Amino acid sequence: MMKLWKNALVPAGKLFLICTLLCGVLYTVVITGLAQVLFPHEAHGSIIVASGKAYGSEYMGQPYTDPGHLWGRVMQVDVSTYKDVDGTPLLYAGPSNLSPASASYNVLIAERVARLRAANPEQGTAAVPVDLVTGSGSGLDPGISPAAAAYQVPRIAKARNMSEESVRQIIAQCTTGRFLGIAGEPTVQVLKVNLMLDGILS
Repeated sequence: MMKLWKNALVPAGKLFLICTLLCGVLYTVVITGLAQVLFPHEAHGSIIVASGKAYGSEYMGQPYTDPGHLWGRVMQVDVSTYKDVDGTPLLYAGPSNLSPASASYNVLIAERVARLRAANPEQGTAAVPVDLVTGSGSGLDPGISPAAAAYQVPRIAKARNMSEESVRQIIAQCTTGRFLGIAGEPTVQVLKVNLMLDGILS
């Protein structure tokens, strides 16, 4: 019996060690190295930097609620879960996990629609783009649809005393199309739009 266990455990241990070195060490080192060389911006978090100051990641949403900025998707903001080394609360967001079939979800959507219409009276009773009143699966989606951005143009232009065309031009510069022209949907990067509106990015 001992010989049988020895014959089984020794090869299994060797295989475990080899797989650990290949998959846990060598693969990680190679992929990390390639990412640093080929995609340094993405490998370091796709941080948007202007004049030496970091303003956030291209792939992380930030909440905006003032009239002079483009609003992104709904975020379930949490500042009580995580803190930095100095004890300062860190912003975190996640999905609400509410079912679209629940009564509370429908009430929540109705409240969001009413808030959007109140903030954008120029749009009257026009339909509010769905991505402005629903959260993404991650709760941190950084982009919105061109329709959602267009819905907010009159409000932003009025708040900043800009022409609507100027606002649309900024939005157009921050809009990405479908991947390879076929996959996904056009997306407006909210943070970049707002940094351009503030004159931080050009």
